[in-house]
Amino acid sequence: MFFALFFALSGALLAASPAHAALGGAPMPAPAGASVSILSAASAAAANGNAPAVARAAAQGAASGASAPAAYTVQQTTLASGTVVREYLTQSGTVFAVAWDGPQMPNLATLLGSYFPQYTAGVKASHAAGLVRGPGVVENTNVVVHSGGHMGAFSGQAWLPQALPAGVSGADIQ
Repeated sequence: MFFALFFALSGALLAASPAHAALGGAPMPAPAGASVSILSAASAAAANGNAPAVARAAAQGAASGASAPAAYTVQQTTLASGTVVREYLTQSGTVFAVAWDGPQMPNLATLLGSYFPQYTAGVKASHAAGLVRGPGVVENTNVVVHSGGHMGAFSGQAWLPQALPAGVSGADIQ
């Protein structure tokens, strides 16, 4: 019964309104009815209450005497459902992390792209071992996904540990 619920939830996630990020690839066009804005790393961190990370990065830059460009930008999309999806992009435009929060779960298959099978396998293994009850946490060397919430209030983050820019940690993905 538990696995039937898990697979039903997975199917519901696949049928949810589409998001636009593909982890490890280029950002995709926003779906119909969505609004998109581009934020700098500093403004994204401040908007998400993560200003200490930006202060730390600025201090590191000042200490080195370099005036380097921001390590990443954030493309924020508000879906028609009200869910906000943030794509974290390297300077070359590759999505190295995504975060979401809102009343509906975004389509994780779309958000995670080629990493979605690793996520579902990790969640299934955690459930089989009795470690996790909800949608889940998967942490391995290739991908980290934290997803949770309840009806009307979902949130999560996913990132590629090997692709995080210098000075950026998983805690900075909000």
